[in-house]
Amino acid sequence: MPTPIDLIIEAKWIIPVEPANIVLEGHAVAIDKGRIVAILQQSEGNIRYSAKEVRKLNDHVLIPGLVNLHTHAAMTLLRGLSDDIPLMDWLQDHIWPAEAKHVSPEFVHDGTFLACAEMLRGGITCFNDMYFFPQAASKAAQSLGMRASIGLIAFDFPTAYAADIDDYLDKGLAVRDALRGSNPLLSFCLAPHAPYTVSDRSFAKVLTLAEQCDIPIHLHLHETLDEINSSLKQHGVRPIERLHRLGMLGPGLIGVHAVHLNAGEMELLAKQGCSIAHCPSSNLKLASGISPITQLTELGINVGLGTDGAASNNRLDILQEMRTASLLAKGSSGRANVIGAHHALRMATLGGARALGLEQEIGSIRTGKSADLCAIKVNDSLLAPCYDPASLLAYSAGREHVSDVWVAGSARVCDGKLLGASEIELINFAALWQNLIRPRNT
Repeated sequence: MPTPIDLIIEAKWIIPVEPANIVLEGHAVAIDKGRIVAILQQSEGNIRYSAKEVRKLNDHVLIPGLVNLHTHAAMTLLRGLSDDIPLMDWLQDHIWPAEAKHVSPEFVHDGTFLACAEMLRGGITCFNDMYFFPQAASKAAQSLGMRASIGLIAFDFPTAYAADIDDYLDKGLAVRDALRGSNPLLSFCLAPHAPYTVSDRSFAKVLTLAEQCDIPIHLHLHETLDEINSSLKQHGVRPIERLHRLGMLGPGLIGVHAVHLNAGEMELLAKQGCSIAHCPSSNLKLASGISPITQLTELGINVGLGTDGAASNNRLDILQEMRTASLLAKGSSGRANVIGAHHALRMATLGGARALGLEQEIGSIRTGKSADLCAIKVNDSLLAPCYDPASLLAYSAGREHVSDVWVAGSARVCDGKLLGASEIELINFAALWQNLIRPRNT
């Protein structure tokens, strides 16, 4: 007798990511209670299982859900507010003043809701956030059924969210305690903003809490030359060496950007088992530079992909980041064979999952893992012909080709339509906040 299950997804091609460099043709994924129970030939699936629903994707590539390893989701409400400005001027003269005036739980909820809708429509099933009012961000993610790693942000200066480092950490841990175990789609990171906004004393507190709670640390690192020069003046060493002396480097550290690295720093990151969140579009737009991910990956460092916030990108689009990351690596190294299509997809999925400590749950299509999946429709003349599905994903397809998305086996996008929010609702969210942040009559 066939085993009853919830769902079978049949696809023209499946790229499971694990094992590496494999494309399965004419296969299906069997899903029950939100988990993958088998990957098998379509003909075998019809014999072994009796599914409540069979989804036939005859013109599609099925891949693991994409992981956005670094973003500030609520900053979607600041998309395009201040463009074409260097990072520190952008932060100090534009972004931080706007945040001081407008950031609130309502701002964070609505901005994160808008961001989640954008990410899901682009095949992203999990994001690693860094922003204020984490409970509001969690509520928005939960309302659309998205997986989220919620950053418990920390600074050494006051904001609308908290007064000082102890206040940031106390509030963040209270949110974690309140939400932990309430939703299997939520996890947490400690998120000290950056070496230039967090003191040694504060880093020591963060490290102690990370070890006690067994959660990752997620921070901006070596993003600009100004950051490095400021550290040399203030601390006498570059930021990575400072963090190393403080005991911060280790397998739980996610360094965001990592643009300006010397050979010794790369070797140190590798030795300590750190992960890197590579944000190529944001790095280019803010003129921060190009991260040496070819060297990082050749040293065995785990690299995932991030979009950064929509205020500095301006898209939450990991498919675009895959293409940009691969092309930048080839152009900067002079080697056309580095960061190939399968490698780029691995960074966009399993690389991010591994950095977050979620590699046993998501990041690849493997029996026992959560059914976080993305289907991309490829029968489009703009994509034809297709000789290699992995190459098509890395260099040709865009988020507009994402047709279906599942998180833990539950449909979140179906036939290109987001489930759980209407287009009118999303546009109204954005218009309301646009009018508050920059009224149209000014």
